[in-house]
Amino acid sequence: MFTGIIEETGKLLRAEPGKLHIQAKKVLEGTKIGDSIAVNGVCLTVTALGSWDFTADVMPETLKRSSLGALKSGSGVNLERAMAADGRFGGHIVSGHIDGTGTVEDITKDGNAIRYKIRTLPEITRGIVEKGSIAIDGISLTVTMVQKERFEVSVIPHTLKETILGEKRKGSVVNLENDIIGKYVERLLTMEREIQPDAAQKPTLTKEFLLRAGF
Repeated sequence: MFTGIIEETGKLLRAEPGKLHIQAKKVLEGTKIGDSIAVNGVCLTVTALGSWDFTADVMPETLKRSSLGALKSGSGVNLERAMAADGRFGGHIVSGHIDGTGTVEDITKDGNAIRYKIRTLPEITRGIVEKGSIAIDGISLTVTMVQKERFEVSVIPHTLKETILGEKRKGSVVNLENDIIGKYVERLLTMEREIQPDAAQKPTLTKEFLLRAGF
């Protein structure tokens, strides 16, 4: 599990079939082979370690659902180690399992902040709520606006300085992960309709349903 608070930005040294070789420093501290590191929000397993770099395996499914396959040698990447049990929970619950990608549609200055408008699919935006959280390239951000095929976040200067978000331009593709709590709630409601086909005509969130679901 991650929190969406980026620890450092690294650099892709090279990509090979099924492998990424990434230059890093801070996230290597205390890291062992088999540990997890989020790369642009994608949870990857460390398979080899060097003094200034690590290697991670990447499955075809991961490349298909994320923007990792478009990275070039020298590309900057956001890095975060899995959260330690005694760590601070500075962002929100981030699993590192990407829901899909979005495209930067507009970037505007708003006082000392920058607003990013992201265009994506309705199946992703339906899980986004205004003032809720979303992970963009692994960065925990607060949603300021949401519509059917786009949403917007406001980013403070510190986040721009400490991540690769400031390098994004109109047309850039970013990885998106919705709030996992919202995904579980949606799945529970969908499951209830699958079990009871006529549930759509009755209130689905009842005391009995919550008890059956373990709440």
